[in-house]
Amino acid sequence: MLELLQPGMLEAFGLILLRTSAVVVSAPVLGFGTGFSGYKVGLIVALSMLLYFAVGEPLPVSATWIELGAFAVRELFIGFFLGFLLHLVMLAVRVGGELIGHEMGFMVGRQVDPATGVSTPLVTSVYENLFLLAVLSLNGHHWLMRSLGESIERAPVGSLELGAGIAPALQQMFGEMFRSGIVFAGPVMVFLVLVSMLMGLLARAVPNLNVLEVGFTIRVLVAMVGMYLFSPLLEPAMTGLHASFVHWLDHGLTLLES
Repeated sequence: MLELLQPGMLEAFGLILLRTSAVVVSAPVLGFGTGFSGYKVGLIVALSMLLYFAVGEPLPVSATWIELGAFAVRELFIGFFLGFLLHLVMLAVRVGGELIGHEMGFMVGRQVDPATGVSTPLVTSVYENLFLLAVLSLNGHHWLMRSLGESIERAPVGSLELGAGIAPALQQMFGEMFRSGIVFAGPVMVFLVLVSMLMGLLARAVPNLNVLEVGFTIRVLVAMVGMYLFSPLLEPAMTGLHASFVHWLDHGLTLLES
């Protein structure tokens, strides 16, 4: 037992524990929420032990408390960076759901997520849950865990080096996901724009018509019909977003290594 406790082992394990904690807490598919629960603690400890004995090494030199604090900040940043990549991919789904929900008039009927306490439109919540199911069915959580293990190999603990180009990559990915969200909601949005034009023409042709009441009902009906008609397109869209997630994970690991 004493042979296992080599110098620098506890410090290295603690740093890996911090990186793993940041990934588990920030990644939606692993249990994104407001606090720590029992299964999260067990998952973090189990993953940290597995990663340490698989790819971890004791710190080569004894570090001071100031150096350990700087190492800890770096590990938290890397962990949150890996988890934030999935959030950025989900941005496309959220943008699409927000656009459709806004045109449907469902923005007034928001629901509160009990896990995060964030108010989310109904359509957005439906699309996000479908995307998370797609991520699980395509083993996206396995890719995330694999990237966590590779990040320890490419960016070992106990160092202050951090690859350049992370900020421009996040900006580029943010723009691509925002454009993907507009394309994601495009077919249904075309239907809703046509409804808005039709309501405008009816308001001019029939002044006594209650456009607000009739328009809201028609918008909801047309949007639901459009979502049903274009539901077969969700499979290639979700698969493409998952491919983008895997691509940006690999690119992010390359940036951490450089």
